[in-house]
Amino acid sequence: MNTKKSSDDNILSIVELAKVSGVRQSTLKYYTEIGILPFNQDGKRLIRRYKKDDVLKRLEEIKELKNKRLTIKEIVEHFISK
Repeated sequence: MNTKKSSDDNILSIVELAKVSGVRQSTLKYYTEIGILPFNQDGKRLIRRYKKDDVLKRLEEIKELKNKRLTIKEIVEHFISK
């Protein structure tokens, strides 16, 4: 796991995103894998990088939908239909 600070403060690794957002890394990975958390992948090791503003906004939207008692399937459908 890469714990080195990103050179650009607007780009976060999953470790940094977990610290900033308070969301567990495993949850962030799951959201990424099911396609509801936007990311870029670069470098030899294809490290996932998240744009801070975009991803924090998306996490807030996910939280709001979960508070409305939507299932993960419904949340995925919500973002796919956008």
